[in-house]
Amino acid sequence: MHYTPEQLHQLINSNRRPLWLANSDLRGADLSGADLTKAELLRANLSGANLREARLYGTNLNYADLTGANLSGADLSYATLSGANISHADLSDAILVEADLSRATFSEANFSGANLSGVNLSESNLSGVNLSGANLSQANLAEVNLSGANLSGANLSRALLRESNLSGANLEGANLTGADFEFAIMPDGTVEA
Repeated sequence: MHYTPEQLHQLINSNRRPLWLANSDLRGADLSGADLTKAELLRANLSGANLREARLYGTNLNYADLTGANLSGADLSYATLSGANISHADLSDAILVEADLSRATFSEANFSGANLSGVNLSESNLSGVNLSGANLSQANLAEVNLSGANLSGANLSRALLRESNLSGANLEGANLTGADFEFAIMPDGTVEA
């Protein structure tokens, strides 16, 4: 379903909660600061949308297209984005505590300064992603493609990185205390035993 900007504004500002926007065409929509708490956005097309500082707490974004979306400063805590395409998106300073981002694609996305503590990123593609200064403590990064990713200054304490590909990744200044790298391909191409 496609909404005009006026219809979308009216819907967002209504008292109807949770919002049901599954399979909606929201390409390029301005949803900055919108309260989308626990909204149903399954398979929604949000490519190029402005979700800056939006509240997406517990929202279902499974298989959504967020290519090139602006999610800077957004709160996606406990949201589900399994299988979503978030390539080239800006998630700088976003809050994604305990979110499920498994099997998602994040190529060239920006997570600088984001809080991803306890997040599930298993089996995701984070190649070339900027995670500089991000909090990934206790994150599940098992079987994740982090080739060429920037993890400089990131907090990876007690993160699970088993069988992940970190070839060419930048780990300079990262906190790796208690991180599990079993069978991971390290930045220099060696495999941790």
